[in-house]
Amino acid sequence: MTYEITFLGTAGMVPTKDRNVQGIYLDYNGEGILIDCGEGTQRQMNIKGINRLKVKKILISHWHGDHVSGLIGLIQTLGNANKEDHHKLTIFGPKGTKKHMNHLLNSCIFDLSVDLTITELDLNDLKTIFEHEDYMIEAAALEHSTPCLGYSFIEKDKRNINLPKAKKLGLSEGPNLGKLQRGQTIKHEGKTITPDMVSTIKKGKKTTFILDTGLTENCYKLAENSDLLICESTMSIKLAEKAELRKHMTAQGAAQIASKSNTKKLILTHFSQRYRTLHDLEEEAKAVFPNTELAFDFMKVKL
Repeated sequence: MTYEITFLGTAGMVPTKDRNVQGIYLDYNGEGILIDCGEGTQRQMNIKGINRLKVKKILISHWHGDHVSGLIGLIQTLGNANKEDHHKLTIFGPKGTKKHMNHLLNSCIFDLSVDLTITELDLNDLKTIFEHEDYMIEAAALEHSTPCLGYSFIEKDKRNINLPKAKKLGLSEGPNLGKLQRGQTIKHEGKTITPDMVSTIKKGKKTTFILDTGLTENCYKLAENSDLLICESTMSIKLAEKAELRKHMTAQGAAQIASKSNTKKLILTHFSQRYRTLHDLEEEAKAVFPNTELAFDFMKVKL
């Protein structure tokens, strides 16, 4: 199983010479999921050697330009690369997503050659929005100046069969092993065999994405028991009033979420261009939650 995250952009609203605007790529067993798609995202993917055709889902946090202005180019590229067998792409986003996508697709001369599904989420509380046999995606409303969502990608627990133990009980590859792996008890040669007799559970990993929000209760709900929390950190606590006014997170606020939600690791992103160095943000967060890192463009994290 491959479960890997690549930061394609880590700046706030304005890109800098070192940081592109927001885009995060999650690869799970070869399936690509984008969390936001700011301008230049597909170029960042090119630089990093990520095949854009792997992208099957895009999770939109909100419709500010630095989070979505790369969508139209990416969709066109996907369509041109796979015209005979239309590329299947699902976009999830907050209330207003269907209207904004319609405006976007009509903003230029455009041949939609993608099998596009738009799922608009009018949420308040935490909810599962997609479920696969190997993972699920949860979302909840956040508190920004426009409708905004946070997301959690949750890998499901898996049973790993211990083949030597299974063989000692007379089992070989086949339907019975499949049932045991799915947690079912079986009968074999007159014996009752439970899953725990021949397998162990591998706990699935959880990654939470919280971008552009003030501190709100749903931040804690989303982040609960995360192996990795990726959270915006637009400003220092020294600008707490401005952050609250603009409904953004401080580094200290992000660390508070991690500390109170049983998160294992925090990575800060979405840094304002006002900071030439991020030392103060890092120290501010680590004072509350020591296992904190700062994201940078093309940073890769394996889970």
